[in-house]
Order: sequence, then structure tokens, then C-alpha cells
Amino acid sequence: MEAENKEPGFAICINNDGYADELKVRTVYQILPDESAARSDYLRVVDETGEDYLYPASYFIIVDVPAEAAEALLLAA
Repeated sequence: MEAENKEPGFAICINNDGYADELKVRTVYQILPDESAARSDYLRVVDETGEDYLYPASYFIIVDVPAEAAEALLLAA
């Protein structure tokens, strides 16, 4: 994700070691911009609890989704 991007993005979880209650593998999660976290190789993710927490960036693959899909994902959250 670009540092100047202030819009939420999305990522697919590919690993949930140590976070099985909070993250589900193969699930799309909303990610929030957090430059400080990114510098430490973390992502700010809205997890299964509905709250945003920091998780290792290596646990996710960031995906580009069309605007219509992003809108639908945000409404479903």
C-alpha cells in the first residue's frame, strides 16, 4: 500500500499462527493506513472482533479490489 494512501484497503489472510481466534485464513480483511506500523512490517487490520489491531504483514496478501467490491465489503463488515 502506498504511504500517501489514506483510504482503507483489503488483504487476504494467509497465516493465522498465534491468532486463530482473531484471524481466519483465506478471509478478506479491511486494512487501515498506518505508516508507523508499516515501517515495522505490520498491518493495522480490522479482525474478527470488529476492532483494528496490528498483525505481521507477512500474514496477509494485499489485494486491489474494484470500487464496487470495496463498497460491498465495507457494508458487510
